[in-house]
Amino acid sequence: MEKILVIDDDQSIRKTLSGYLKKQNYEVLSAENGLKGIEIVKNELPDLVITDIRMPGADGFDVLKNVKDIDPHIHVIIITAFDDMQTTVKAMQQGAYDYIEKPLEIDSLKITIQRALKNKKLSDQLNTFVNEKTEEYLVENTLIGKTPQMRQVYKKIGQVSSSRVTVLIEGESGTGKELVARAIHYSGITKNQPFIAVNCTALTESLLESELFGHVKGAFTGSIRDKKGKFELADEGTIFLDEISEISPSLQVKLLRILQQKEFEKVGGEALIPMKARIIAATNKNLVEHVKEGKFREDLYFRLKVFSVDIPPLRERIEDIPFLVSHFLNKINLELHKNVNKIPEEVMDILKNNYWVGNVRELENTLMQAVVLSSDDVLLKENILLRKSGNNTSIQEEIQSTKPEFISLGELEKRHIKNILDALKWDKNKAHKILGISLPTLYSKIEHYKLSPFEEKAH
Repeated sequence: MEKILVIDDDQSIRKTLSGYLKKQNYEVLSAENGLKGIEIVKNELPDLVITDIRMPGADGFDVLKNVKDIDPHIHVIIITAFDDMQTTVKAMQQGAYDYIEKPLEIDSLKITIQRALKNKKLSDQLNTFVNEKTEEYLVENTLIGKTPQMRQVYKKIGQVSSSRVTVLIEGESGTGKELVARAIHYSGITKNQPFIAVNCTALTESLLESELFGHVKGAFTGSIRDKKGKFELADEGTIFLDEISEISPSLQVKLLRILQQKEFEKVGGEALIPMKARIIAATNKNLVEHVKEGKFREDLYFRLKVFSVDIPPLRERIEDIPFLVSHFLNKINLELHKNVNKIPEEVMDILKNNYWVGNVRELENTLMQAVVLSSDDVLLKENILLRKSGNNTSIQEEIQSTKPEFISLGELEKRHIKNILDALKWDKNKAHKILGISLPTLYSKIEHYKLSPFEEKAH
């Protein structure tokens, strides 16, 4: 008979959960605090521990650490009424089997318990033994959301941040792929090392190769000195390759070779340089389709997808919008020295009902524009500039109900950049951050599209 220990300072929860587990034919032990629970683990070696996270004396993290020290094969399920990103990531990174919020859904808990015990039994049969101790760490509150979809993202961050495996982050534009990459980097073993981000679409093939690998003096016209590439600068940290689907076939071959051999050469150089950095790649494209169409190497795809994180689009986690709005308004008010902190219910309904093609980034841009246009502390309906047709219909509904405007992607980008610059009175330092591009890239696009401030339109 499998043995389960329940630790909770709430007697009613402890009694209810113990009674339910006994009916499921488990041998059940219980403790009213973490210290007693740890003693029971030492003496009884249960197969599974279910513990509350906030308890006097020793909390759930203390229990988790001690259990893993006693026997790393014992799974720990943490339950709490206080779910947030930091504790979820921390619990998963320190070795919790799962992290479940109250009130408990019995059917869901039952499945989790069955999986945990099955996992332990399989582990025992295979005689595997891993005894790793993880450090305490701090994750900045950059990712916002409490929906099940986002909690899965937090769990994956916790699972992968203690290793150096290659990670592929997939999600639509504007979902926060770089934020996830930074969370993985700064919450784990690489947190004291460099984080180097590269936008694979911002540079030509020849420049991208030089940026990634560096070059030696005289390698090409204008190379007057040796230059370190991003892989070398990342050292033992993380190199983040954004929009990896856009690299050329020749660069795909070179990147595959680096992943296989863990070394590279500078452009024009002959010496082999060891590659120490962990690679995190991101894409908003369907790489499986790209592989089928011959646009992306299948072997490189599998090399990158050692561990994957899928970020849900904003329209699939509508419940997170109020939390995101609150977060962004605090941030925007600080940046713009404003105090827009009141939101009518109808305005929140508009935000929640919009389709958000551009996801979280579009929401932030929309709020930035609204705050710029606000003259008091209320976020007014008329300042929410969405693509809509007279009423509060969403973008998706508008596309379905109106004749589309046939313009190129370039023209769409030109208009969007111009709108952001105008709304920010051409503050390029703020604009490039909102647009998610580097400052040099913004200057390049301003020159390419021949954009100028709205004050100059009359000239």
